[in-house]
Amino acid sequence: MTHGSVPTRRTEAAGPDPAQFRVHVVSQAIRLFSQHGYESTTVEQIAAAAGVSRRTFFRQFRSKEDVIFADHESLLEQVSEYLSRDFDDPWAAACDAAQLVFGYFRDRRDLSVWRYRVVQRVPALRDRELVTTYRYERLFTEFLRQAVPGEKPIRIVSFAAAVTSAHNFLLRAMIRGDDTATAEVLDRELYDIRRTFGVVPGADSPSTTEAPRAVTVVTYPAGTSPAEVAEEVRRTLGA
Repeated sequence: MTHGSVPTRRTEAAGPDPAQFRVHVVSQAIRLFSQHGYESTTVEQIAAAAGVSRRTFFRQFRSKEDVIFADHESLLEQVSEYLSRDFDDPWAAACDAAQLVFGYFRDRRDLSVWRYRVVQRVPALRDRELVTTYRYERLFTEFLRQAVPGEKPIRIVSFAAAVTSAHNFLLRAMIRGDDTATAEVLDRELYDIRRTFGVVPGADSPSTTEAPRAVTVVTYPAGTSPAEVAEEVRRTLGA
């Protein structure tokens, strides 16, 4: 979302959609943080840029630190709502939820870039980002625990961690301008993760692939010709 596409009039900013309103305020705050620095930007400046009063700002956000990650709250709610459905393939559903998150930030890349630059400069924000990231992973974990209750907990935790890690790696690459970090690449990586865990219906996991045949070394009496040895080895290996 670019600055030019964001309304600044107070009546528009405080529209009927709370999620859109929060994204609007978040985008204005992050833009200001990026331009003027996190510490130098005041709540009053953010409120003015967003077209709201200081009082309205504090009704929605507790602090500057909260506002920079506030759109994650709405996104986490969307992911949770998506995962509340019944799925024939819960493992694939968790991957689709990760794609939902990726798509959100891909469609708002300008906002993502601004936030990335700000967060990298402020240690406290980097710590907060780690906590926020873990919340997605925990959401995937809790969903799978309920959806596949007979599965080993460590397997579920490992799967959720792998999905989250692959997503975050490509998301950061996309934000840094890597044109190869696309939703299609993420889809392939998530499929490979499912295949590695053996949860792709009808597909063999790497653990079920044929193991290489062993080569047996044998001894022969002294004087056996090389041709006889080679022939016996070929016969034993079925060559």
